[in-house]
Amino acid sequence: MSTRDNADDARHSERISRVHARTFALAARLLPPAKRRAAFALYAFCRVADDLVDTAPRARSSIVAQQLADYQHQLDDALAGRGSGPVFREVARVIQQYEVPGEPLHELLEGVARDLRAPAYDTWTDLELYCQGVASSVGEMCTHVFGVPHGADARERAVRYARTLGVAMQLTNILRDVGEDAARDRCYLPAADLALFGLTQQDVLSNPSLCKESRWRHLMVFEIARARSLYRVATPGIALLSRDAQSCANACAVGYKEILSAIEEQNYDTITSRARVGRLTRVGILWDAWRFRAPTISAVDGTGLFWEEPASGPPTKYARPA
Repeated sequence: MSTRDNADDARHSERISRVHARTFALAARLLPPAKRRAAFALYAFCRVADDLVDTAPRARSSIVAQQLADYQHQLDDALAGRGSGPVFREVARVIQQYEVPGEPLHELLEGVARDLRAPAYDTWTDLELYCQGVASSVGEMCTHVFGVPHGADARERAVRYARTLGVAMQLTNILRDVGEDAARDRCYLPAADLALFGLTQQDVLSNPSLCKESRWRHLMVFEIARARSLYRVATPGIALLSRDAQSCANACAVGYKEILSAIEEQNYDTITSRARVGRLTRVGILWDAWRFRAPTISAVDGTGLFWEEPASGPPTKYARPA
């Protein structure tokens, strides 16, 4: 491949990232050029797979399933060093350069494929498994690109933190996109969580005025608290990453967490409108991330996730590190 073709492939992935992920594209500017290029390649791989499902009518699910199967075959070729097309040539290069394992890439495709059928998650545990497939997998990929300088043990711990962060970010997406998902006849909120507040998944799908009711606000307060707990548990893992990637990881985590504040500012209505982080806020997040310095490695020890129900009082759950 010529140098020009190589550069064109890199620009192709970067364009996809800039169009579809403004916060991520800005955060990636905090990475050194080689890691930035690799991060854009992984984002493009994930985005193309996601768009195959999200932009297709459910009536075409069998066709999309075949397209995803073809995409998986292209991934297998890239894992074997035979990437074809701009995205998979870049992915093949990233796999080789950063020793990204095939498991999280395949996990991502399996997670995306679940959206070919209407989501129906009964419990948080069910939804968490979905979040792991479509987002924890991405966190694991990025950990290999970002680098972990303190050996295999530290990398294993960093991956666990990154996977928890992926769940937090995907839950944030779900809370932000309730109305857009409902327009596609999708409700990701677990039936058990909804029932705690006297709601059903059908209420979310068919009642736009639900956003004005107190039971909806109480549900959103509950879910936002869960998401923030996940961020709190995941954030210490940034200290395990290579110094030149910590600012980017911090910007991604803080930028996504800020979406939760944007939801609160619009009175929890994500059914009729989409919460957005303002430009000035995004600039402030990048400035803070540029100055960010993670705690020393000795301050980070292990990771665990424990969901606990209080003995009495309103239903709340929280996460705490082990």
